[in-house]
Amino acid sequence: SSSTTLTGPWMPLHYLCPYAFLMENPLSFPPCFPAHLLTIAFSLASFRFRLNLFSTLAAMAAAILTWALLAVSFAVAACIYWIVCVLGSAEQKGKSAVELGGGSLPRGEVADNYKAYAAFFEKPKQIETPDRVPKVVDTFYNLVTDIYEWGWGQSFHFSPAVSGKSHREETLLHEVRVADLLKIKPGNKVLDAGCGVGGPMRSIARYSGANVVGITINDYQVARARNHNKKSGLSHLCEVICGDFLHMPFPDNSFDGAYSIEATCHAPQLRDVYAEIYRALKPGHLYVSYEWVTTPAFNPDNPEHLEIIHGIEQGDALPGIRNYKQIVEIAKDVGFEVLEERDLALPPAQPWWKRLKMGRFGYYRNHLVIAILS
Repeated sequence: SSSTTLTGPWMPLHYLCPYAFLMENPLSFPPCFPAHLLTIAFSLASFRFRLNLFSTLAAMAAAILTWALLAVSFAVAACIYWIVCVLGSAEQKGKSAVELGGGSLPRGEVADNYKAYAAFFEKPKQIETPDRVPKVVDTFYNLVTDIYEWGWGQSFHFSPAVSGKSHREETLLHEVRVADLLKIKPGNKVLDAGCGVGGPMRSIARYSGANVVGITINDYQVARARNHNKKSGLSHLCEVICGDFLHMPFPDNSFDGAYSIEATCHAPQLRDVYAEIYRALKPGHLYVSYEWVTTPAFNPDNPEHLEIIHGIEQGDALPGIRNYKQIVEIAKDVGFEVLEERDLALPPAQPWWKRLKMGRFGYYRNHLVIAILS
């Protein structure tokens, strides 16, 4: 920006660029008075025109921005409504997010029950108290049943990942495989030990035509399972009772088959639940169990391994994850003949934890929903 007074033929410059001249050097006037007045008048008129144009453009920009913000706000509100109120459960027939609660716990008791649950794992010695485990597991499922059902589905278990299959298809394949292994058929009576809200029960009953009786320690899950059975039109094949699978109210030799899917891991002593299932099962009939176990890769002297295992136990109400070798030994001890054992996590199966991986959108969506619900 020069401050030098223009000399020579300066008039054309005033007409060509008056605003620029006034802005650069407003007090440097040439000695030609009439031309000076004309230049000032022209410059002021041009300035007002530009000022008005600027005001108009600013008003238009503000209006556009206002409408854009309204549109974005509407879109965000619509997305939140869809996620919270419409999306619902992972299997469509569960609760919507706004209905999530604390199971059979009154609202005022949720925080205290959570603290009691967390305290159980803060003192390792308490984990060795078997009589406290059923209450801890019951509390756990009061706290998580709704959020599991909404965010995961009606089948509270993992499934081997299969290339080209959706999570729901993988879950169904994992469940009907039980029916194939048990060789059950219509009219058979089958036990589901630790049935949750009955996702596997309904899959197996629908696939095989067998009558499935489920037992769960959580009375809220009983109500949810019965509700789903009714909605699915499977009440005539699926029955659910509330009880402890360590002390089941069934006579000896009651069932033509039995299974448990990631459920007996909640038992304080695996021997006790296996013996009870053995008692209720007819001689010569089959039992299938999917278990959580530590593999040969687990090193009990590795602090990182121990931290991971403890995190899984606390996050899933497990009194202690067993070694894979213990499962077969305990099954044989209570009287079973072990016909087959298999690590379902080994190749060609893809990682079982693949379903836990979440994209950035999914992560922030869940974070937003939980924040709103909280």
